[in-house]
Amino acid sequence: MTEEERNTIVRYRLERANETLIEAIELISSNHWHGAANRLYYACYYAATALLINNKYSAKTHSGVFALLGKHFVLEGIVSRQLNDLYGKLLELRQSGDYSDWVVVTEDKVAPLVEPAKNFIEEIEKLINK
Repeated sequence: MTEEERNTIVRYRLERANETLIEAIELISSNHWHGAANRLYYACYYAATALLINNKYSAKTHSGVFALLGKHFVLEGIVSRQLNDLYGKLLELRQSGDYSDWVVVTEDKVAPLVEPAKNFIEEIEKLINK
C-alpha cells in the first residue's frame, strides 16, 4: 500500500467514525439501544482502525484490533488505559447485544458511553494528525 493510499483510507475511516457516531446519537434519540450500542462501537472501531492503518498495522478481526491497540498504543503510553477500557466495553456490549439472545441493551448501559466514545474518536484524531 502506498503512503497516499494509506492516507486516503485513514481519512475515510475517520469520516466513518464521525458519521457513525452521529448515527448512534440519532438511534439514542429514538430509544433504539441495541442499534445505538452497535453504532457507538463501530464509531470507535473505525477510529481505532484508522490509527492502526496510519501506523502500518493491520488486524483481521475485531478482537485483533483491540489487541493491537493495546500492544502498540496503550502499553506504550500513547493511548490511555481509560480509552482502551472504553473500547473494550463497547466491543463487549456490541457483541453481546448483537449475538446473545437474552441480553437486553438499555439506556443506562448506552447513554453514558456517548461522550466517552466522542472523546475516544477525538483523541485518536489528534494522534493521527500529530
